[in-house]
Amino acid sequence: MKKIIALILLIITATASAVEIYDKETGKYLGQLGGSQYAPDSTNNPYGRYGSQFSSDSINNPYGNYGSQFSNNSPNNPYATNPPVIIDDNQKNNSL
Repeated sequence: MKKIIALILLIITATASAVEIYDKETGKYLGQLGGSQYAPDSTNNPYGRYGSQFSSDSINNPYGNYGSQFSNNSPNNPYATNPPVIIDDNQKNNSL
């Protein structure tokens, strides 16, 4: 599953410069998908709010609402009905 997510991140970051993710139901901002490990909003920043494995707002937190394999709001749950949506520069919506 992690390899699939990594591949999706690689494809998305290669084709778009600013790809953001949001909770589909609440509209809560969940950071920029991919990007630099030093960018504060990047999901690749292991110390940032949206990339840390300990942050409640991170898709990388295996115990959090947005990262758990059991959460209905997580891209890591193949049966989730409310996975985060991706908004790119063209304002296109895609589910993670």
